[in-house]
Amino acid sequence: METVTLTMKNIPALYLEADNVSPDAFAGKTAAQIADLHAYVGNTTGRLGDYFEVSGNAGATAADTKIVVKGDVTKVKYLGMKMSAGEIVVEGSTDLYAGAWMTGGKMTVKGNVQAFAATGMRGGELVIEGNAGNYLGAAYRGDWRGMSKGTIHVMGNAGSDVGMYMTGGEIVVDGNIDVHVMTHAEGGRIIVKGNARSKVGGQMVDGNIFILGTIDLMMPGFKYVDTVEQEVAGTKAKFAHFIGDIGERHKTRKGQVVYGNLYTRV
Repeated sequence: METVTLTMKNIPALYLEADNVSPDAFAGKTAAQIADLHAYVGNTTGRLGDYFEVSGNAGATAADTKIVVKGDVTKVKYLGMKMSAGEIVVEGSTDLYAGAWMTGGKMTVKGNVQAFAATGMRGGELVIEGNAGNYLGAAYRGDWRGMSKGTIHVMGNAGSDVGMYMTGGEIVVDGNIDVHVMTHAEGGRIIVKGNARSKVGGQMVDGNIFILGTIDLMMPGFKYVDTVEQEVAGTKAKFAHFIGDIGERHKTRKGQVVYGNLYTRV
């Protein structure tokens, strides 16, 4: 695997939209060709080389390409957008849409990400070593298709509306999570090792939520079924099992109504 290193040299006054920073866009290119790829600030079009020092040549394919992003990129959006293979390592925090619509490969952010990380994700792996903002793995505004495949691991805390309209894949949050977890979800799984605030599983149709800590306020649309023993994220424990949201429409499978499942540790 060949490595391309981007080092921030010119922090933009506004926010930089760097949708070209992906193994797919870099594949087969030299450092000079990568530096010449477009980047946007406001309504102006520039080059990646205007903002980053670029070193190293990409591999022949996306799968053969690793990108390391260094320096202050807290004002850079769309890193890893639509990547399908290869690897990206961001050695700090970044702004909106990290790993948005990615379909494969692995992206690691060693700091925090802002809202809409992995929005519409359809495969691959996103690891966030810090905290995640709102709408992680959710649908884009006005869309109904959230994360459908892939895995997300947040080592810190996560914001609100995580997994909104989620249909598949898995999100693991090691810390706490804010309101609106898996709203409108029709599949997938979210594991929260810490605490959740409220509105967990609101209007949920299908899927699974595991809360290993506490929930400040349960949704009234969830009905207790039984207590089960499960092994979740390496932890074996007893969980109270609820189904819901019983106030929402639900599909049937083999003549049986399908509900979302909420498990809270007891």
